[in-house]
Amino acid sequence: MATSEDYVGLITSYHRGKPKFTATIEVSADASVAQQDMIRSIVEAFDLDVSIGAQLDVDGEWIGRNRYISTPLDNVWFSWDTAGLGWEQGVWKGPYDSTTGLTRLDDETYRLLLRAKIAANSWDGTVDGAQNALDYIFADTGTIVFVEDPQDMTMTVGIAGVIPSALFLSILIGGYIPLKPAGVKVNYYLTSVMGDPIFGFDVPSEDGVPIAGWDEAAWAVSPEYALTHDLVP
Repeated sequence: MATSEDYVGLITSYHRGKPKFTATIEVSADASVAQQDMIRSIVEAFDLDVSIGAQLDVDGEWIGRNRYISTPLDNVWFSWDTAGLGWEQGVWKGPYDSTTGLTRLDDETYRLLLRAKIAANSWDGTVDGAQNALDYIFADTGTIVFVEDPQDMTMTVGIAGVIPSALFLSILIGGYIPLKPAGVKVNYYLTSVMGDPIFGFDVPSEDGVPIAGWDEAAWAVSPEYALTHDLVP
């Protein structure tokens, strides 16, 4: 990153050591350096990993997905004594949010949805491609996903590790993650115990798939079930 001293250091020997000339160069260079810093900060502000608010909305315009959903999502507001909507599960209701559901996504959930849209924009329609896309969507979240093709016109997506929020589970149920071939139904399943793999047989551990057997894994449940029951932390 250039500084005004870098520009002063380029003064030729004829003018070097002349205070007025050096001061003039410093003033001009300071303005140029400040402008370069401002331009760099604008670019960083629109980085999908760090952008917030209006900057994230602009990212969405480029990507092709705004933060508003066409159908309100019910049963996502934070609530005491309601299964699946407690700490780190439910969404805080804002003063102007609808009482019947959610239409405007918060920054973190919107960021995940934008990642999903980016992945869908470049998806090649294969199972391996869907796996790579889901890995990208949930990168650095602690959530582990895998894709299976039962060869019956359905696609199974398993979710282990960190269980997504109630809001994101509702987005999965609503079909807002556009990663499925035409005419194919997607079935989502997640671990019933935070951090545990999903129970299953005949899956080699070296494959990296979060499926394990007796005494190691938890039963798989649907997102609909997770939204209405307290899962084991």
